[in-house]
Amino acid sequence: MRGTAFAAALGVVTTLCLPGVAMAAAGPGPDRAGSSASAGTSGPVEGTVRRLALESRSATEAAVSARNTERFGLMGVSWKDASAEVQGKIEARSRNAVTGAWTPWVELEPLKAGLDGVRPGARGATEPVWVGSADGAEVRVGGGSAALPAGLELDLVDPGKAGRGGAAKSAPASGARAAAAAVAPGPESTSPRPDVVTRAQWGADESLNNEGPIYLAGGKIKALFVHHTAASAPYECADSAAIVRGLHVYHVKTNGWRDLGYNFLVDKCGTLFEGRQGGVDQPVMGAHTYGFNSESTSVAVLGDHTTAGASPAALEGISKMAAYKLGQYGGDMSGWTTLTAGATQQNYAGTSFTAGQRYRFRTVSGHRDGFNTECPGHQLYPQLDTIRQSGPPADLRIKYMNELYLEPGQVLKTPGPLMVEFATDTPPHLVRSFELLVDGVPAGTVDGQAGRASTVLSPGSHRIQVRATGTNGKVATSLPRTAEADLSDIKYVPVLPKRLMDTREGLGVPLAKVGPGGTVDLKVAGVRGIPAFGVTSVALNVTATNPTESGHVSVYPHGTARTSASNLNFTAGQTIPNMVVVPVHDGIVQFYNSAGSVDLIADVTGYFLANGEGGVHVNLGPKRILDTRDGTGGYKRRVGAGEALNLQVSTVGGFPGVDGIPGAGHVTAVVLNVTATNPTESSHVSVYPHGIDTPVSSNLNFTAGQTIPNMVIVPILDGRISFYNNAGSVDLIADVTGYFTTTGEGAKHSNLGPKRLMDTRSGLGVTKAPVGAGGVVTLTVAGVEGVPAEGVTAVVLNVTATNPSTGGHVSVYPHGTTRTSASNLNFTVGQTIPNLVIVPVVDGKVSFYNNAGTVDLIADITGYFSK
Repeated sequence: MRGTAFAAALGVVTTLCLPGVAMAAAGPGPDRAGSSASAGTSGPVEGTVRRLALESRSATEAAVSARNTERFGLMGVSWKDASAEVQGKIEARSRNAVTGAWTPWVELEPLKAGLDGVRPGARGATEPVWVGSADGAEVRVGGGSAALPAGLELDLVDPGKAGRGGAAKSAPASGARAAAAAVAPGPESTSPRPDVVTRAQWGADESLNNEGPIYLAGGKIKALFVHHTAASAPYECADSAAIVRGLHVYHVKTNGWRDLGYNFLVDKCGTLFEGRQGGVDQPVMGAHTYGFNSESTSVAVLGDHTTAGASPAALEGISKMAAYKLGQYGGDMSGWTTLTAGATQQNYAGTSFTAGQRYRFRTVSGHRDGFNTECPGHQLYPQLDTIRQSGPPADLRIKYMNELYLEPGQVLKTPGPLMVEFATDTPPHLVRSFELLVDGVPAGTVDGQAGRASTVLSPGSHRIQVRATGTNGKVATSLPRTAEADLSDIKYVPVLPKRLMDTREGLGVPLAKVGPGGTVDLKVAGVRGIPAFGVTSVALNVTATNPTESGHVSVYPHGTARTSASNLNFTAGQTIPNMVVVPVHDGIVQFYNSAGSVDLIADVTGYFLANGEGGVHVNLGPKRILDTRDGTGGYKRRVGAGEALNLQVSTVGGFPGVDGIPGAGHVTAVVLNVTATNPTESSHVSVYPHGIDTPVSSNLNFTAGQTIPNMVIVPILDGRISFYNNAGSVDLIADVTGYFTTTGEGAKHSNLGPKRLMDTRSGLGVTKAPVGAGGVVTLTVAGVEGVPAEGVTAVVLNVTATNPSTGGHVSVYPHGTTRTSASNLNFTVGQTIPNLVIVPVVDGKVSFYNNAGTVDLIADITGYFSK
């Protein structure tokens, strides 16, 4: 640094020194005439120090007359007694080896004694200055009233080369050096580790460092001090490594320190260099800010910034290192901290410090804030405010997971849903976005105003983090937490149909249609008998009505990024329902409308619970159990207006049920694909447990002549289910695809998605082409997008047919099995229509059959069942 002593002592020597290490003497190099190489070493010599004794002119004056020298790049003056003071001025100049011109005289500032602790053999010295390539030197000392100390020498440092292949010269890995090599990795940081030129890369002569590093006693860095150093002649960035090597040699061979004093250095091009050894990721005790080294680290800028500020690149380098080192310990670059003074002294502003007392500092401070020095220079010091504001979102941290506070090392147990609450000290208007990371991969993105994000975890242990991007483009990542998803006991609990939402009357959400691009949030956990905690997903019958134009509605977990999946597609004036099994992350489900305005209705028919209560899923079929056109199920007639058809599905009191479905008391709900066809007028059909009043909810809505299917999960109370038709007459078809039971072995549900697995329009999952008449496409589902490769019994898919060239239907069935007559989607020419499908998985694949014309097919997965 320029303008004062190089402040680099240990903060509190008695408590911070390692026994047998801090007091070990490194001292000046043994070769006082030239080479700094230690006896008995081999390989490249990293640097040399040539020492010229000053000639005494009087008791108070001494000099080295202008003379030719071997080439050098760094110079300083030293004397034998480190505690002795030099009164008067110490001035030096050098001669450029290329031009032959002499530089102006430069005043060298004496350094304070004991800057790197009390070290036998240490010498008194000035700060060094970089002079470039010089081959002549001159020095003069005088102007004081007291006698000069003995042993005054001019030290000329040739930094040498980086060694063979850029490698540093090494010393035997023994003693303290071997212990240092065994240090565990430092803590993770909330900010990326910047690129750093390592000691090996800049060519450190490690044979000079046989003591090993000292680490901060508290193991925590609370502040970073900014310095400037080695400044006199202008330099090129290609010379930066040589400057660092020169400082290293000077600090050890001239000053007698254990190592280079600064933790890090940066040049005007923004290149960062590793300084004092011990590890870039470690809390290494440096020798940089007298009295405050015990809780801090440092970056020194190469250059003199007394009359000119540091370059933008250098400031950016400091910013990156400050963000990384402070981020290892939860520090805020723009914040404040408290440091304990290790010495009684004053700083540049006249503030007094008393050893052992605590004082408030900016987390990014200048050297002058802790010591009486101009460093880091009158022009660089005001730039510290720019550095403080240039970092990524500060102190980014996870506060709660699933509303629980976890100590570091604790593991969150979850059945899959994960809601993470987080915070940063940076104002929201300076944060662009937050990403929820699961095992390093983004699982959801929210804007900079948000404080929470959600996802669903696949089985197993996961590393959870939050990544924030500031409006300046800088990125911070929270320290990790661990969540373990156990999906082994998620079961289905059926409920009698209950209306949770109706935008027409303000039930559950505001009284208003959902506009184009609009969303409404519906709280489902803790509502109308649904448990407040442990619900992993809900089964909703969602109806869109009164749409002003064609559009679609997507239903997805609140707090997650909406995908391209749609759950309902409609035209102007149409009323259409669809079954949705939607994951629940934070107790809220979100509904999005793509175009126009539309009223939305949602009726809950059940939920999946993680506490072991409920039933497991058993595949069955698809098996046709009702067709009023041919008498299957015992009814060969249309269902009339206001009429309810009752169908026995489970054996009760001698009344036989459907083959394969357990008797009453063992089955809790059945999964049906219900189709209405040949209606004489517009109407709706409700499917519900027999023995209760007809619900206001509808499962199918249709117009005269329309054929429309929908999946229904209907509870079983007395072994029968009812089908109610509101108006006109209609034929009804029901295909059972499975049931839920509380006894026997079944499969348990896992949330996943919604994620798009197939799109024939783009070639996702299958060939890029519409499915032709009589055509079949087969989609691999096992081992894809989080679905386990083995053990999956069924997948939950929202299947959409679009762009049909004629009226027809699509059947979805297990690959490798015989397709039945059951259909899952029925459509007319040009229509887009979705339907939820729970389809068994036999060999890891699912097949889609189209009976007529051509049609594009889309499939979005929302979950799966597994043993």
